[in-house]
Amino acid sequence: MMKIAFISDIHGNAIALDAVLEDIEQQGVDKIYVLGDICYRGPEPKRSLDLVRSLHTEVIKGNADEWVVRGVREGEVPEKALELMNLERQWIVELLEPSDIDYLASLPAQINTTIEDIEISAFHATPTSLFDIVLPNADDQQIENRLMNANEAQVYVYAHIHRPYIRFLNGKVIMNIGSVGLPFDGLTKSSYGLIEIEDGHLKTSIRRVTYDLESVVALYHEVNYPNAEMMSKVIKTAKI
Repeated sequence: MMKIAFISDIHGNAIALDAVLEDIEQQGVDKIYVLGDICYRGPEPKRSLDLVRSLHTEVIKGNADEWVVRGVREGEVPEKALELMNLERQWIVELLEPSDIDYLASLPAQINTTIEDIEISAFHATPTSLFDIVLPNADDQQIENRLMNANEAQVYVYAHIHRPYIRFLNGKVIMNIGSVGLPFDGLTKSSYGLIEIEDGHLKTSIRRVTYDLESVVALYHEVNYPNAEMMSKVIKTAKI
């Protein structure tokens, strides 16, 4: 049997990432893939990135990684949030090494792999965009057109929306793995995706992992994060 974990949207929450990596180890996972959004908007951007890099695995770029590299541009977020989000970005960049920025800039956009004849296509938001949003309640046509049009696979895995779900369409699996560091679905537990493959059999699941919310909230304030109040509220409610 092969067990594959997909993690994403850590967003500088290294405490949550610690908990998820511990759970992954307990599950006896053989391989971890990382689908982006590593540093931005959390109190521990450098430690989060160092943890991801220490996995020595395949990592792809998310929109927040792109923002760390080049800043948040007009039209990508609500106008009233633009200045603050770039202030957050500047705070994060000052904690990273130039080599960290180079690493984020060089990340590819997709993972396509075959494990025991099961083809898996993984990307951050859609196969053609780091920013597009496909929500859990999207209709079948939208799922097919926007998530399943780039590579012929049996399993499609993505992240970005911080709301995990698993869906079956046209004999294929579509899986959103949610967020390690900033879940938005009202459940204050980290989320990651688990795929188990054995003798052609396929099992997909979402795991939710408890972590120390209060320590993360305290850290936002200890490190003088530029948007500590709002981000603390997101951590405590798992909602935006």
